[in-house]
Amino acid sequence: MAIAISEEINLTAFPKSGLNTLYFGGGTPSLLKITDLEMIIGSLKNKTNFSQIKEITLECNPEDINEEALRNWQLLGISRLSIGLQSLNDNELKAMNRCHSATDSRTCLDIIHQFGHFEVSVDLIYGTPWKSNTEWEKELDEIMDHPAVNHLSAYALTVEQKTKLHHQIEKGEIKAAPDDKMIEQFYLLQNKVKEYHWDAYEISNYCKPNHRAEHNSQYWKYSPYYGIGPAAHSYDGNNKRYVNIANNTLYIKALAQKELPRTYESLSKIDQLNERLMTGLRTKEGIQTHQLLLLKADWETENLRSIQRFLNEGQLIQTPLGFALSESGKLISDQIISDLMAID
Repeated sequence: MAIAISEEINLTAFPKSGLNTLYFGGGTPSLLKITDLEMIIGSLKNKTNFSQIKEITLECNPEDINEEALRNWQLLGISRLSIGLQSLNDNELKAMNRCHSATDSRTCLDIIHQFGHFEVSVDLIYGTPWKSNTEWEKELDEIMDHPAVNHLSAYALTVEQKTKLHHQIEKGEIKAAPDDKMIEQFYLLQNKVKEYHWDAYEISNYCKPNHRAEHNSQYWKYSPYYGIGPAAHSYDGNNKRYVNIANNTLYIKALAQKELPRTYESLSKIDQLNERLMTGLRTKEGIQTHQLLLLKADWETENLRSIQRFLNEGQLIQTPLGFALSESGKLISDQIISDLMAID
């Protein structure tokens, strides 16, 4: 796979100015051999300017982390680890079919702290059938107190169709968590973030001051990005997007023939407005109205009634340049975004 990815890099037109961030994610990239990571990074360095790189992130699981791996990743220039902890509750981890235990998670964070050198983000899930409010608070305290951790991505559990958990709930083997529990745990999270003086800079992302994840921030700012590998998406910053084929075999076959395995899409101004709305409202800074009006001059006029309703109900907050979600607004962000979307 690394050979195919390197070939895609060779065939891709990157900006002359170079790249700002690099993210190894999707699947489990930490399982790649060091030689594979070296090949991919080497191909990028040969193709585009690397002098402006602010951050290189690697997604990994607790069981992948040891001193040798950390040393090798550091030598490759990786600066941030995004760790899929998910939980510090063993029953919950087993139910989610995770390979690691809560002890493994604690051990990996201790190893990283002793090693140093890395920014560390951890993923946690709340609103599950297995975790009480008290357990969630203790989990947050432990993670936010840990000296290795300076960034947290926290997501409410969504039960996808055709998954094992969905099947178990349908059969009555597991009782789904009530919506009230998810809401309670969301507010417990917000209160902990305030208590620790962390920055709630995106709906699901929180950090110590000045430790925002640079790469993901590019998406929320609607900046251009380049995706490499099967199923990767890219956006040119204007109105062009492409997605790579998801099938690994077909992906490798196409690149062996020096063909880019991509399909392309042109975004209309309405598409661009709606995507700016979706990404911008996820952030602490919110949306800038003038950017939306450049894409549809009457957008604000058409949505004035909805905007005023959300402001009156305290779910939107007026900012100097536009609007942002309040804490209660974050709980119904999908509804707010849907109501404010433009229609052709």
